[in-house]
Amino acid sequence: MIEVRNLTKRFDEAIAVDNLSFKVETGQTLALIGSSGSGKTTTLRMINRLIEPDSGQILVNGEEVTYQPIEQMRRRMGYVIQNMGLFPHYTVEENVAVVPTLLKWKKPRIRERVHTLLEQIGLPPDEYAEKYPEQLSGGQQQRVGLARALAADPPIILMDEPFGALDPVTRLHIRREVLQLEEFADKTIIIVTHDVEEAFEMGSLICLLDKGEMQQLGEPKDLLQHPANEYVASFFAGQKLQLELMIYTLKDVFEQWPKQPMGQNGITISANTSLKIALDTVNEQANDVAMVEINGDRRYFNIPILMNAQQQLNNQ
Repeated sequence: MIEVRNLTKRFDEAIAVDNLSFKVETGQTLALIGSSGSGKTTTLRMINRLIEPDSGQILVNGEEVTYQPIEQMRRRMGYVIQNMGLFPHYTVEENVAVVPTLLKWKKPRIRERVHTLLEQIGLPPDEYAEKYPEQLSGGQQQRVGLARALAADPPIILMDEPFGALDPVTRLHIRREVLQLEEFADKTIIIVTHDVEEAFEMGSLICLLDKGEMQQLGEPKDLLQHPANEYVASFFAGQKLQLELMIYTLKDVFEQWPKQPMGQNGITISANTSLKIALDTVNEQANDVAMVEINGDRRYFNIPILMNAQQQLNNQ
């Protein structure tokens, strides 16, 4: 768990972050979003002590770390940035092993951990461990950066525009891979992103900032359906229909769908899948029909049924 209390930062006369407070529990992901200059990256950098706050507290599991030795505090946190920050003269294996090596893990343990992570992120160690960053694509480099942040199994992961340098297709695939990684299941994660769809897909909590002030903190559905003020409503207005596909799951519309199989039944999709991911999955798999099951009750849908379900939710 990580908590910030009344965090404030000024640069000369300008207030970058103004009396900001929030709490992120273990297993939650908080997405910090806002327009340029809203204070989201400054907030993340204060949490990692790259920038010292002017006032306020940072607590990890109830323990104040604001004035702890920086090295001690950072051992609890993995940090992922947009440009990956990989060492060009290190191999993939050496890059991922940086933090465990600093922590003086034994070499067999480091090697086992690195190879396990490389397998999990889709870079088989037999093929990639001895490669150098310049030999990798942008998406592969980003995966190495994620593995490095996870290498010492820190309880907290901080991510600053981690996929911002990637093309849209690669960006989409990698963030969905991240969501499926077991390594992230029990972490406390804070991600800064300018991509609202990315925030809604990855964040269990959303914090919308404007000029250093929190406008609203809550679950994605709360910000979209119950905006705290006009600024929040207008911020999401242009993408509302697309975002609704991301906040509703198949479980939300399950009762509307037919029980009888229809057409050529293809894949089975979890009831907790968002309508957006379900739509993309059916398109990618080129299946006419998909099936959802809850407690033995099976329902079937195709793309027209899925889009109609969204429309009905909008009209409620």
